[in-house]
Amino acid sequence: MDIQKRLLKFVTTANWILFFAVSLLGVIFSTPRFAGGIIFGGLIVTVNFHLLSRTLINFFKPPLIASHNVVLVKYYIRFIISGFILFVLVSKQLVDPIGLLIGLSVVVASIFLATIFEIKNLIFKEAV
Repeated sequence: MDIQKRLLKFVTTANWILFFAVSLLGVIFSTPRFAGGIIFGGLIVTVNFHLLSRTLINFFKPPLIASHNVVLVKYYIRFIISGFILFVLVSKQLVDPIGLLIGLSVVVASIFLATIFEIKNLIFKEAV
């Protein structure tokens, strides 16, 4: 499996694992409002990542290569919907903003972990 597919698979899997782990920790160790922020933030960013991934994979399939404008329109629609949801959650004080920030960091954390593991693999591969 080449590096791009391996990284995408790792990040996709790690997104859901980190989301469930952080959500579970939030539910166990914090207030419902804080845990709700973690859950909503993690869900928003993880679903957005998967939708973007699916859009890009479909964009590069040879028989039906779509216009780049279609990808941009889908991206901005997701961006606007996510922004609106975040606005409602924060303005109505339904969730804790710090918990929301932690939840929104799930994808960044999984990409960071994927980078660390890939660097480790490259270093040990060259050492052998």
